[in-house]
Amino acid sequence: MPRLEVAADGFRLDDRPLRIISGGLHYFRIHPEQWADRLRKARLMGLNTIETYVPWNVHSPHPGEFRLDAGLDLPRFLDLAAAEDLHVLLRPGPYICAEWEGGGLPSWLLADEDIELRSRDPRYLKAVDDYLAALLPPVLPYLSTRGGPILAVQLENEYGAYGDDSGYLEDLAELLHRQGVDVPLFTCDQPSDLERGGLDGVLRTVNLGSRVDAGLAALRTHQPSGPLMCSEFWIGWFDRWGGTHVTRSTADAAADLDRMLAAGASVNIYMFHGGTNFGFTNGANDKGTYRATVTSYDYDAPLDEAGDPAPKYAAFREVIARHAPVPEEPVPAPAPKLAPAAVELTACAGLLDQCERLGSAVHADRPQAMEQLGQSFGFILYETALPAAGPTVLRIAQVHDRAQVFVDGQPVGVLERENHEHALAFHTPRRGARLAVLVENQGRVNYGQGMHDRKGLLGEVSVNALAPESWYSRPLPLDDLDRLSFTAFEHASPPVGPTFHRGHLDIGQPSDGWIALDGWTKGHVWINGFALGRYWSRGPQTTLYVPAPILNAGRNEITVLELHGATTRTVELRGTPDLGPVED
Repeated sequence: MPRLEVAADGFRLDDRPLRIISGGLHYFRIHPEQWADRLRKARLMGLNTIETYVPWNVHSPHPGEFRLDAGLDLPRFLDLAAAEDLHVLLRPGPYICAEWEGGGLPSWLLADEDIELRSRDPRYLKAVDDYLAALLPPVLPYLSTRGGPILAVQLENEYGAYGDDSGYLEDLAELLHRQGVDVPLFTCDQPSDLERGGLDGVLRTVNLGSRVDAGLAALRTHQPSGPLMCSEFWIGWFDRWGGTHVTRSTADAAADLDRMLAAGASVNIYMFHGGTNFGFTNGANDKGTYRATVTSYDYDAPLDEAGDPAPKYAAFREVIARHAPVPEEPVPAPAPKLAPAAVELTACAGLLDQCERLGSAVHADRPQAMEQLGQSFGFILYETALPAAGPTVLRIAQVHDRAQVFVDGQPVGVLERENHEHALAFHTPRRGARLAVLVENQGRVNYGQGMHDRKGLLGEVSVNALAPESWYSRPLPLDDLDRLSFTAFEHASPPVGPTFHRGHLDIGQPSDGWIALDGWTKGHVWINGFALGRYWSRGPQTTLYVPAPILNAGRNEITVLELHGATTRTVELRGTPDLGPVED
């Protein structure tokens, strides 16, 4: 069977020279019924390889559990890639960054308060070993050495930006080899991190978005012979809540791609197709201030979020054609889109009123972190009794990430990690009034030391300088909304506080589209039980992508959790997206 050879003068496969021209395409950010379409378009742009990460946290939502079903059916994705005659670069982590929740590391690792992630901590390495032992047996038949599409497997991910323990990388390599990985391993780092992130005997590759010549020269300094490869050529970027929609000039990106290929380098375009951070899966960054990533992962890529060719598609295809064969088939046309339709949400269910239907409370002498409760995503509702009436000051050492505070069901304020807020003053109407604090996990940090990012109310919590001795911590993962009881919305007495709103829409032919929430403030959207993601009026994005496969011909159910309040009862299905203003 052919094995990728890392030769002094470049890659060789089956004793023939191979230039890897790859694009990033993450199966877990794409509806599985759309995988084949995206892979076909990758081949038609001229790619001979696709790259994908593997997100440990969603494959293993709990210790000892490993899923390969539905949208996590990696073997099926690899079969589809092989059917398009595409090679695969597999990046199983264990850490992937990817602007993904926690960088792909399972939140349950953080139940150990002093665990050291991405290190030789025996607890961490044992968990990694268990993960690889579950992941790799069904993947091994897809290695090129066994006739499959996987050419190479990445060892960790940009480790040089995090640490410098080569022993840790050696341990990971040994775990991969022990599980049967016999294709070449590779590392990837930014130019300044190549020394710290590399491992002798393992192919080094570089990540960059510009200064191509300097980046390749840095790689050659640390690796005097062998293939030149850029494992992440950044041709766009991700967005954060409260920012602008980030784009990159097509001409500029195409010129750098041409420069890369003219230098004889192999390349992985990051991203070829970004996709979507469906549900609660977006990550965050914290370099002194917490910043959560938005739902869309459009990334200004050659294929947009809906899988249609964007301007970079034709431009990159033209560049690739100067250096490698490109299929003669025409550029695919955009897929049909939904016709505009307004949907009134006529029923509602209060979250605070029905919290017992959504999760069971745990009683303790202090608030429990999300990880202590065995919960990964969603919200936690903390409740305690206030000791006295009158002026009250609530102080919380750390709010991770956004806390809405209620007294006897009435909203009294919000504390946000992003704004470094720790204290809130309000009036308590009576002794024994119920204090409720609804905390949203807005996404675990996916880069840097901040990945040790536990969620909830952390550290000391006091009311008028005294710590309450009795707390109820209720996990609200919102992974099953069927338990909710909806009633007709009454205009005379609209609900107060976080509320689920529901309505229905009849569709003739399911097509891709977007849902717009003009007049709504902040929350989450589900269609037919599929979690689309978060919305927030602060932007930049004001629409959420709706994949055609989640829609029914006929009746469709739309559920919106609005955390604050709306000036309308209506949402709108549209045929075009709005990802927000672009910075000049």
